[in-house]
Amino acid sequence: MTSPLHHPARPFLLPLAVLALAALTACASAPPANAQLDAARSQLRAARADPLNQGLAGPERQNADAAMDAAESALAKGEDSASVDHLAYLASQRTVLLQQAGLRRQAEATVAQATGQRDQQRLAARTQEADSAQRSAQASQRDAQASQRDAQMAQRQAELAQRDAQAAQREAGAAQVQAGDAERRAAMLAEQLKAMDARQTDRGMVVTIGDVLFDTDRAELKPGGLRSMDKLVAFLQAYPLRRAVVEGFTDSTGGADHNLALSGRRAEAVRAALVGAGVGAERIRTQGFGEQFPVAGNADAGGRQANRRVEILLSDDSGLIPAR
Repeated sequence: MTSPLHHPARPFLLPLAVLALAALTACASAPPANAQLDAARSQLRAARADPLNQGLAGPERQNADAAMDAAESALAKGEDSASVDHLAYLASQRTVLLQQAGLRRQAEATVAQATGQRDQQRLAARTQEADSAQRSAQASQRDAQASQRDAQMAQRQAELAQRDAQAAQREAGAAQVQAGDAERRAAMLAEQLKAMDARQTDRGMVVTIGDVLFDTDRAELKPGGLRSMDKLVAFLQAYPLRRAVVEGFTDSTGGADHNLALSGRRAEAVRAALVGAGVGAERIRTQGFGEQFPVAGNADAGGRQANRRVEILLSDDSGLIPAR
């Protein structure tokens, strides 16, 4: 059997196919942009650069960094935009907590400075003990109010952390369910492709139908020919995002123009049968190649029979099929 990529008249097709595949792989490796993650990343970068937050290495900084790492990892792994958006939101909220920690540190420094100044004033104004006592009482009241505000803030932070933990737990459960569903779909897809005797090529999965569907030099499907494509019909109905290209081929017997036209009519007959079985017409296109791209020699009957075929090339879920 002679592969089209190894045909003696086309020695340059293999390196061109390899370069095209490498270019497609390089393009696919670049992660997509995410506006919410970009905003959260900028917010965290600004918080790190804020002088109020310099030197903070406590849980607020660690939580913000960990949340951003999780969002970046989700984007790099190609997770869906809703998951990346949610993780970016968590990173943004934890950056807010980091900023609040810096503000709290500034407030504490201000209170400490005010306390020192107040002590100096008390030492310098011992003759005014009554006024000093009154100021001390007022300061104590302000301190109590500040402590109460700190306690309320801490309680709000604890509630936020609890909600984050619950959300993370729900996300983990949903991710586990999605992983199980994906695994089952992959197993089902592999089983269906195997049942159709599909083979992997550099253009995608290909199902080959021999000339048993047609009489010699005819393009009408034989009675019962559609039944031999039942598995293909079921596959296309089960995966509505996938498309197909039906390609017809002949042996070298007869004129090239006649063979080209015959191969095109046979491809159209298969397409019409699939559409008649319920597959959307917009999902299937056809191409006749005549005696081009043989898979065997035409010197004997067996080789000619192998070359008389119809190939159905199946796309992935993106619906794209590389050109021959």
